[in-house]
Amino acid sequence: MAILLGDVGGTNARFAIGRNGVIDAATVTRYRGDDFQTFDSVVSRFLQDQGQPRITSACIAVAGPVSGGRAVLTNRDWDMSEDGLARLTDADNVRLINDLTALGYATASLQGDGLRVLREAPIDRARNGQSLVVGLGTGFNVCSVRALPGGGIAAMEAEEGHTQLPANIYRRLVDLLGAEAADRFFSTEELFAGRGLSHLHAARTRGVPARGEDIARAAESGETEAVATYDLFTDLVGLLCRELTMRFMPLDGLFLAGSVGRSIADRMERFKKTFLAEPYMRHTPDNTPVFLILDDMAALQGCLAAL
Repeated sequence: MAILLGDVGGTNARFAIGRNGVIDAATVTRYRGDDFQTFDSVVSRFLQDQGQPRITSACIAVAGPVSGGRAVLTNRDWDMSEDGLARLTDADNVRLINDLTALGYATASLQGDGLRVLREAPIDRARNGQSLVVGLGTGFNVCSVRALPGGGIAAMEAEEGHTQLPANIYRRLVDLLGAEAADRFFSTEELFAGRGLSHLHAARTRGVPARGEDIARAAESGETEAVATYDLFTDLVGLLCRELTMRFMPLDGLFLAGSVGRSIADRMERFKKTFLAEPYMRHTPDNTPVFLILDDMAALQGCLAAL
């Protein structure tokens, strides 16, 4: 029995075959999206490369919204549907899920080098079987995870990136940048995805937006303006995560993911100051451990768990 697993983003698509409840590491293959005209063509190529195994089930994680059995990538015109994938693979059980949902399903199996503890919570803390994955990368989204009484977990879909900024974060931007500049960050994703860091730096310095990775590199070298932007951005991420802990109560753990999340992990002392700054209901963030997902196979593991 072979299970098709996939992690499809705007730049790359990665696939693997699962057998007997585990991923066959020898089958993990990455393809450049630019090399294929359609989603079906890259799936067909992978199955061909694997010797056309008999696929019984398939689950694909997609870096974009999934609704009604159809998925949309934000920067690639691929037609992706559960019906189409079922016809292509002849699989009986097919699912398309958001990539953050896949990471949510993966949280129960993350361990070792695949997970880094960023903030310990009190040993005697309260626990409630709830976790939250916060994806800070090319886009922004979250996935709330709940342990089920009979075993297993439920990973909930969300579109948190398209919500409006929390009022306390918006007010801070107004104080620092002025209302006109603050209004450019009209959604949570506009500030906290990778492009948000770029636009925040441009608003602060009144310059041209630079790539997030260039700002990170400049900050690491000690360039004054880049350091100031990253300090502010880290403060704001701490404030946002505080708000998210109040909304989702993830007392079993808040899991950061994505390239921007990894850069924040190196600034945890600053993150914790704003994460714990508000005395009102502080016991909730105070009892929430924070982790960083490092496992590149996490989304594939999540697809396997989702099935």
